[in-house]
Amino acid sequence: MAFLRRLLGKEKRQACAASEAAAPAAVGDGRAQVGWISEIGQQRTSNEDAVLVIRADQAGSNSLPSFGLFVLADGMGGHQAGEVASCLAVRAAARHILQHIYLVTLQEQEHNAEQPSLKEVLEEATQRANAIVSSAVPGGGTTLTCALVLGNQVVISHVGDSRAYLVFPDHLERVTHDHSLVDRLVELGQLSSAEAAHHPQKNVLYRAVGQGGLLEVDVVLRSISPDHGLLLCSDGLWGMLSEEEIVAIIGAAPTAQAACDALAAAANRAGGRDNISAVLVRFPSGW
Repeated sequence: MAFLRRLLGKEKRQACAASEAAAPAAVGDGRAQVGWISEIGQQRTSNEDAVLVIRADQAGSNSLPSFGLFVLADGMGGHQAGEVASCLAVRAAARHILQHIYLVTLQEQEHNAEQPSLKEVLEEATQRANAIVSSAVPGGGTTLTCALVLGNQVVISHVGDSRAYLVFPDHLERVTHDHSLVDRLVELGQLSSAEAAHHPQKNVLYRAVGQGGLLEVDVVLRSISPDHGLLLCSDGLWGMLSEEEIVAIIGAAPTAQAACDALAAAANRAGGRDNISAVLVRFPSGW
């Protein structure tokens, strides 16, 4: 327990000013809803996405903060390389995070004050996944987005163009940045957002797990409160539905799983041009 307190304290001190809003401690009390879906869509012959969901809650004396690990990957490479790459990546990242964060808390002993921060662990997890995919799937690659929920904080590591959003009752806030060539051109002012949406190379990535070498990993730390939700999704979802449509569907659904099912159905109705994957966490609130 002392180990987790130190980790959480360290992350709070390192958080940027935008992430320092007060959040009730009851966010991770075990009542959060989790839903997920991963399906082929309407135009693909296989599903190259992978999703992994792990959740742990404890009740009783000196209980641990609730723990949630949500991982989503969208593979690429053809000839089943994408399927293998995404599966290997989510497993490798989850294994590293569990070994260095959650399993450590179950050992019931004091730990070295130099224990890596949550940010460092998630960065290392992505590097580990990168090394494994590079070795096992030459020519393959994958996006990889990991969200670790611990107490009232979420730490997100990200490579590629899958996305993580904070979900509010009336809007989405995108937490991740797309590592695509087209998105980079938009940043440089060489393309408009409208042009980017229909660009023939909009899915070409300049950063992905499996490229080999040391990988640059984006890591974001945010506080969460009862009016938040957390959504991870592949481009098969966000590329087919607007943010306004996503918010409306989530808000109308009675449960997190019903929302995921409805999001996938809407993306398929819109054309289902790619595999569709999503993980939605609804924190306790009046939704």
